[in-house]
Amino acid sequence: MLRKAFIATATLSLAAAATGAQAAGTLDAVKEQGYVQCGVTSGVPGFSVPDEQGNWVGLDVDVCRAVAAAALGDASKVKYTPLNAKERFTALASGEIDLLSRVTTWTLTRDTQLGINFAGVNYYDGQGFMVKKDLGLTSVKELDGATICVQSGTTTELNMADYFRTHGLEHTPVVFDTNEQAATAFDTGRCDAFTTDLSQAYGLRTRMTDPSSVVALPEVISKEPLGPSVRQGDDQWFNIVKWSLNAMINAEELGVTSANVDEMKASSENPSVKRLLGGEAGLAEGMGISDDWAYQIVKQVGNYGESFDRNVGKDSPQNIDRGINNLWNNGGIMYAPPIR
Repeated sequence: MLRKAFIATATLSLAAAATGAQAAGTLDAVKEQGYVQCGVTSGVPGFSVPDEQGNWVGLDVDVCRAVAAAALGDASKVKYTPLNAKERFTALASGEIDLLSRVTTWTLTRDTQLGINFAGVNYYDGQGFMVKKDLGLTSVKELDGATICVQSGTTTELNMADYFRTHGLEHTPVVFDTNEQAATAFDTGRCDAFTTDLSQAYGLRTRMTDPSSVVALPEVISKEPLGPSVRQGDDQWFNIVKWSLNAMINAEELGVTSANVDEMKASSENPSVKRLLGGEAGLAEGMGISDDWAYQIVKQVGNYGESFDRNVGKDSPQNIDRGINNLWNNGGIMYAPPIR
């Protein structure tokens, strides 16, 4: 009952906020201001975090950059708004940000009750649990009676409650506003375990005092399709964000990279490559952007595989295996509709 009341209250609040959002189309507003205002995390390695030079980097950041490349022709034209889990949807609905790209799980209630649309999935994830290796635990079911650090206001908190209730286990949640705070509390011994999406857990583990002393238990207790979202009611902007992500995925499938995109544009005889790189006039007319929108994305940001590898994959400290985030024709489920 309390959860239903919370959802109803949140829905009314977000609907009211959306009413006050910019009446003009988001693309027009973005062009006028000269940048995309993108909501990200307050710092999750691999997804959205400032580097040593203060530049935002990560898999989610690359979605923001791809949208800027498509809409403005310049991937650097992005301003980032760090948001915690409680702030993110209100910031989007109110017009404070143009795009939310912040390790956010696509669920029914979020998609149908908060006035937002999810534009795709840029990472298929699942929730897991991190514990100290010296505890010798081999299963989540051995956490009966444990204290567990978790971020509040997330599906993570709800999934954990469901799992422990289903298996007749007791636990004490120790909640924090951000995943970074929850991970730090676990690292300093305030909790027996730390739970979040595994991709984030591996990234946050790299910041712990002794990463090698922390292990993930084998159970994955949820489906967490993570992706960018936009306000409902602006199909043009929704399509731009959706197809920016699709362009990155299609580019990988077609073998088009940031290194070879100019050569492929000049010499490829593959009709799909030609369409991707602007060789067929008018394909982007319905989005109100330049015909070379996808070329700009691949040239400035790279394809999906390049983004994955440098941010969370083999070229990153996390070194996460592609797994189900491989392309559909390479053992995974990552798939984009064709550009034609």
